[in-house]
Amino acid sequence: MAIFVDESTRLVVQGLTGSQGRFHGFRNRAYGTNLVAGVTPGKGGTDLGGVPIFDTVSEAVEATGANTAMTFVPPAFAADGILEAAAAEGIRLIVAITEGIPAQDEARVYNYIQQTSRTPLIGPNCPGLISPGKCNVGITPGEITMAGPVGVVSRSGTLTYQAIHELTMRGLGQSTSVGIGGDPVPGTTFVDVLERFEADPETKAVVLIGEIGGSAEEEAADFIRENLSKPVIGYVAGFTAPPGKKMGHAGAIISGSSGTAAAKKEALENAGVTVVDDPTLIGEAVADRMRHLTSDV
Repeated sequence: MAIFVDESTRLVVQGLTGSQGRFHGFRNRAYGTNLVAGVTPGKGGTDLGGVPIFDTVSEAVEATGANTAMTFVPPAFAADGILEAAAAEGIRLIVAITEGIPAQDEARVYNYIQQTSRTPLIGPNCPGLISPGKCNVGITPGEITMAGPVGVVSRSGTLTYQAIHELTMRGLGQSTSVGIGGDPVPGTTFVDVLERFEADPETKAVVLIGEIGGSAEEEAADFIRENLSKPVIGYVAGFTAPPGKKMGHAGAIISGSSGTAAAKKEALENAGVTVVDDPTLIGEAVADRMRHLTSDV
């Protein structure tokens, strides 16, 4: 099985007629994702590469049965695009790739979704997600993936790709890889994804990629300790981050000892997670835990 996206996904891309939306939307289609519609206000009634374009997400859903929205809308308008998708009956997942959305807009979107639609939102500022061999919604290169039993969840886009690559090089396929993004107000947390991996019978182990800032990894550690029956291999980026320097992700904010890489590593290890010191060791650590899992059965 996979989580969030699979062969039943019917994708509508908000901003398909823009350069980034076009490139990644059609790359997703080439991978096998069922791209059924695009949305660009004012261009409804046209088509792009055989994909019909609509003025609104609701129109796209009604005409094509789209059930997943991917947002490639510029930052100033992305929040409204996400809210439009959340309000469209039939959309069961929103994937917001857009980077640079103001934190106030993210908070407004998060509150609306939590209070009104409850539609899962991946992102913003994320690489999306991929269920290898089934569906790719986002910017993850499908060429480095393979289907298998390891779930991946990460705050970092590039480290998501490296984790996938390290697994694939060792013949360890992935059930689903989810990049949740590193902004201050993510739509989906580590815990949200871990709950789904725990419920998925075909996910046998999990890779969790964290980074400095916030408390998401500590919250994940609490959940793993109390609720997760599957082995978890972790990596935390940011041990060499210079004090006082602004880092790449808006959510990489450290306050005192809270949010440091060392504190996160300690919390995860105390929850039974195998935390590696180098992302190139992820594949080896997963293979070792999987061997122990097999030998214990």
